[in-house]
Amino acid sequence: MADLFCVKPEPPLAEALRPRSLDELVGQTHLLGPGKPLRLAFESGELQSMILWGPPGVGKTTLARLTAQAAGSEFISLSAVFSGVKDIRAAMDLAERNLAWGRRTILFIDEIHRFNKAQQDGLLPYAESGLVTLIGATTENPSFEVNSALLSRTQVYVLKPLSEDELKDLLKRAVASGALGDLTFSETAVEALAGYADGDARRLLNFLEQCRSAARTMKVAEVGGDFVREALMLSLRRFDKGGDNFYDQISALHKSVRGSHPDAALYWFSRLIDGGADPRYLARRIIRMSWEDIGLADPRAIDICQAAAATYERLGSPEGELALAQAVVYLAVAAKSNAGYLAYKQALDFVKKDKSREVPVHLRNAPTRLMKDLGYGRAYRYAHDEPYAYAAGETYFPDGMAEPGWYRPVNRGLEIRISEKLAFLKELDGKASQNFDDNEEDEK
Repeated sequence: MADLFCVKPEPPLAEALRPRSLDELVGQTHLLGPGKPLRLAFESGELQSMILWGPPGVGKTTLARLTAQAAGSEFISLSAVFSGVKDIRAAMDLAERNLAWGRRTILFIDEIHRFNKAQQDGLLPYAESGLVTLIGATTENPSFEVNSALLSRTQVYVLKPLSEDELKDLLKRAVASGALGDLTFSETAVEALAGYADGDARRLLNFLEQCRSAARTMKVAEVGGDFVREALMLSLRRFDKGGDNFYDQISALHKSVRGSHPDAALYWFSRLIDGGADPRYLARRIIRMSWEDIGLADPRAIDICQAAAATYERLGSPEGELALAQAVVYLAVAAKSNAGYLAYKQALDFVKKDKSREVPVHLRNAPTRLMKDLGYGRAYRYAHDEPYAYAAGETYFPDGMAEPGWYRPVNRGLEIRISEKLAFLKELDGKASQNFDDNEEDEK
């Protein structure tokens, strides 16, 4: 009877298959292959504090554990989500006791970007003194999320999502280990699972557990592609509404539009929609693209984007997303110009650095008699009364400021005509200047 109470629960597949050496770790060959940075650090035994940056399920925690194992060090693990300064101090007390016994300590902090500035600063003296070797894991770009002081004292290693071949290799290892019992997988099932895992080893192992449970329930010995799709019934793409992956996809959408590739722009737009991005946020980004990358080369793009955003507000999802998708296509095929965008940035930069220049007297408003007596507005030429509605030779800059030439229309779309008009007006300015010089010469 006692045996009834001694049955051990089946360990999670991810734990059962956790690598026990570097050679068992799947993926990250760019860091762990022969002659690669982390492999050399392991072999030398000279380990330094590091940040492991990569998406979920690529082996950050496992790599940290193997680092401690290879160095013969005590492994202390904290999660920045649940830990605070008190936990850090307790870890340091333990590290000091380890040091007294001649044993080094590796302090692993998962999701280190969740620590605030004070908590990250609290790690500095310990990492600098060598009391611990710090290993931080993060899914966010450490350039933005980790203090520069801490970042300067660590080596950042970028971990990559696993390739489909690497995921298939992991699946085969799981089958060979016996952890899945006698369950077998067809080639279509292997392809489907590797694709659904989307570069995430932990996700793949969770899928395999789901398949194992479903197969036992249905008394199935071989898992096929259709079985996988029915057993999982889940979103297949990796997506993080607040993380790097989200902003990387936004960047890919923007660059595809800028690169005039409608299919690629539609792909990234669809990825974002499928992943759960807020269409209103995408609408705002699309409107920004129309101003930044199309501008005056095709002003219709701006109207189309605003109309698409309004359509979404009226129709909602999913109908309104069609309008946003077509706006994306229009932006991708429209004539491109960043001339207005660059001109604005240059003007703003100039104003920030320049002195405060006075408005020329002839451009000042004169609502009172005193202002008129002071000459405000005197000699101002009303453009509508001039030939071509243009006061040739007039200046609108502060006294002593040269023409900066910020706005330079491109030779595409409507800006071709704008360029032609500006060239014509410049020619009128030249003639007006020549006439002024001739009149001055006659007066002499």
